[in-house]
Amino acid sequence: MPNPHTAENPEHRDLIQPNAENHYEVSRDNLPLHCPLDGMSLWNSHPRVYLSIEASGKAKCPYCGADYTLVD
Repeated sequence: MPNPHTAENPEHRDLIQPNAENHYEVSRDNLPLHCPLDGMSLWNSHPRVYLSIEASGKAKCPYCGADYTLVD
């Protein structure tokens, strides 16, 4: 039986699989930026970490290595 709190559950198909991609484009609406992002299935991910992206437009998660690029 699948975990009821994962994206594999038909009721939660709108959840993003955490750590499924290595690169995410985010907008200023996503600030303050944190990984995992809102809407990600959290049961198999790492603790939330806030990432500084405002100055350079790029950030890398120290836990999963996901790269983030700020786009406007």
